[in-house]
Amino acid sequence: MDAPRETFYDVIRRQGISRRSFVKFCSLTAASLGLGASGATTVANALETKPRIPVIWMHGLECTCCSESFIRSAHPLVKDVVLSMISLDYDDTIMAAAGHQADAILQETRQKHKGQYILAVEGNPPLNENGMYCIDGGRPFVEKLVEMADDSLAVIAWGACASWGCVQAAKPNPTQAVPIDKVIRNKPIIKVPGCPPIAEVMTGVVGYVVTFGRLPELDRQGRPKMFYSQRIHDKCYRRPHFDAGQFVEEWDDEGARKGYCLYKMGCKGPTTYNACSTTRWNGGVSFPIQSGHGCIGCSEDGFWDKGSFYDRLTNISAFGIEANADQIGMVAAGTVAAGLAVHAGVTAVRKLSGRDDHHPHA
Repeated sequence: MDAPRETFYDVIRRQGISRRSFVKFCSLTAASLGLGASGATTVANALETKPRIPVIWMHGLECTCCSESFIRSAHPLVKDVVLSMISLDYDDTIMAAAGHQADAILQETRQKHKGQYILAVEGNPPLNENGMYCIDGGRPFVEKLVEMADDSLAVIAWGACASWGCVQAAKPNPTQAVPIDKVIRNKPIIKVPGCPPIAEVMTGVVGYVVTFGRLPELDRQGRPKMFYSQRIHDKCYRRPHFDAGQFVEEWDDEGARKGYCLYKMGCKGPTTYNACSTTRWNGGVSFPIQSGHGCIGCSEDGFWDKGSFYDRLTNISAFGIEANADQIGMVAAGTVAAGLAVHAGVTAVRKLSGRDDHHPHA
């Protein structure tokens, strides 16, 4: 009979972590998940009582940028996630084992935790030539992916590659790379798009599953609403300049130095759903727009095939979208002046005809 799996609390106490530090960790985790005042208690209860979730992390066609992002999480720290919150039993990028030994661990985890593990997938499977463009352990990656998904509890699609296909699936797509939901059809999939996703979004999704023992609420495309329910444009600190019609017209112009809106430089923030403008990157330090470059829409489906990153969006309609604040003011002043002129003309005609409607005896 297998021994019961350890909880997160069991692990950190064995590591010598104090109760005070545990409570602080729970508070930070609850804050990162937006759980409110009672969130720390909820997180603490889950981490004290629920066994750590086994995770298998597989890699297909990709550049490993999702892993690079994940290991830079600040809240919670990735060491706490990997070494304590979850049981990361297989990840061929960071594990010590390799070759046949690594493959044996993969199969052992699959058998030992059948129907209980989370399958995290970074990258996607190519289907051309029977999957021969991505070989993993002597077998096509697509075969191993479907095999491991069949015995999983749920699947996480890390990044634009696993969620949408990304550059591998861009035209003309010679390898016939596809997002993982094209080959995994019998399991719930959490899509966490981005190239890469924000580190705290990745650990936040894991933290939510660990805390509540269920998947987060997803939108119609399978993305967690807690991180993908608003456009970058909605919370962008440059939004007031957009509304005022103040835009950067070319790189390093006066508007760029003043931090004006980057819409005319091709920013895709108005059509991109992600948490960049709120959660930000590198521990909340900045995000591309804050650094002076427009959003390229990397968390949206097919962003590689939607034209240049510097092409202006043409289907955005808003106040001031094609004019600066001075021009808008001039148009508004002209409209008022025209209205006054019409009113004056009507009043003059009425007086000449002896029909001034404002006269008490008219």
